[in-house]
Amino acid sequence: MGAHHGHSHGLPAAGTATGRHRRRLLAVFVITLSVVLIQVAGALLSGSLALLADAGHMLSDAAGVSIALLASWIAARPANTRRTYGYQRAEVLAALANSVILIVIAVVVFIEAVRRLGSEPEVGTGLMLAAAIVGGLANLASLIILHSGRRESLNVRGAYLEVLGDLLGSAAVVVAAVVIMLTGWQAADSWASIVIALMILPRAWSLLKEVIDVLLQATPQGVEVETIREHIMRVPGVVDAHDIHIWTMTSGMPVFSAHVVVDEDLMHADGLDRVLDRLTGCLSSHFDTEHSTFQIEPVRHASHEGHQHA
Repeated sequence: MGAHHGHSHGLPAAGTATGRHRRRLLAVFVITLSVVLIQVAGALLSGSLALLADAGHMLSDAAGVSIALLASWIAARPANTRRTYGYQRAEVLAALANSVILIVIAVVVFIEAVRRLGSEPEVGTGLMLAAAIVGGLANLASLIILHSGRRESLNVRGAYLEVLGDLLGSAAVVVAAVVIMLTGWQAADSWASIVIALMILPRAWSLLKEVIDVLLQATPQGVEVETIREHIMRVPGVVDAHDIHIWTMTSGMPVFSAHVVVDEDLMHADGLDRVLDRLTGCLSSHFDTEHSTFQIEPVRHASHEGHQHA
């Protein structure tokens, strides 16, 4: 006997974590794209690879934010018979694209910087420094805009990490420009590029691992299956719980299912209704899970069950 409580379909745009921060992402997109144009012009005029690397990183940010914005719109489309969970996973796929773009840019910048070591062209430090400072100030503004949403959404977190990387990258360019101005050591530009690439890679890899966990339907971080089982077992009338699954549909939207064995005395409409209300209430209050599915089974059904999961 199956029962399904606490579910909803066709969430509005504000229903997904990214959708709730759409305006902030849009503001960051406008700021980032504006700075990209300034930094590209500065890099071409000054000959700075570090500044061009920072501009490329910011361009990936702008692309990533635009993907996240598009995904938040797609994710708000209602569910249908072919896609019963709707399009909420679009946000996760956007985060996947974002992390891959970051990794590719980091590798390209690193290779080019190493290639230029020992044969550095002369760099116009005035333009390099000015463009880097503008970029740093813009990144700081974007960080402030995204700060409150970084824990709710993979896409917002990805954008936040990218902007943080940009801020550090701009700082590296500023340092390189000052070093060249004071010492004439042109290799500072290439070394700053290498530093920027090495700062990008760990954050991009971290985001990619989170995305892969979601796509593989791994148990969300900080959630212990045994702890959930213990809570379920405390519900009056519950004899056993097995085949427990908990995964993340998209950022901030955990999904839960389990087979729950109930005492024979409660195998009637009123008894089962009370058990289901307590089970869904437990999942909602203790584990912030609104979408939960329970297959209710009588004790005598145990001989028919082949337990293959937790």
